[in-house]
Amino acid sequence: MSSIPIWVFAVILLILFSGYMAVRAFLAERKLDRQFIEREGKIYMERIQKERMKRREQ
Repeated sequence: MSSIPIWVFAVILLILFSGYMAVRAFLAERKLDRQFIEREGKIYMERIQKERMKRREQ
């Protein structure tokens, strides 16, 4: 173990940390996308309901 330089361990730790942060960012982005899709879907469904109400009133 003493023959391996300390910077090798530092590089390995940084690679692992970078992977963790990438996964964390991916999950956060996916959550934001899901929220955006739900919000847009609600707006679309409200528009459809308004059109149905207009057609029923006519």
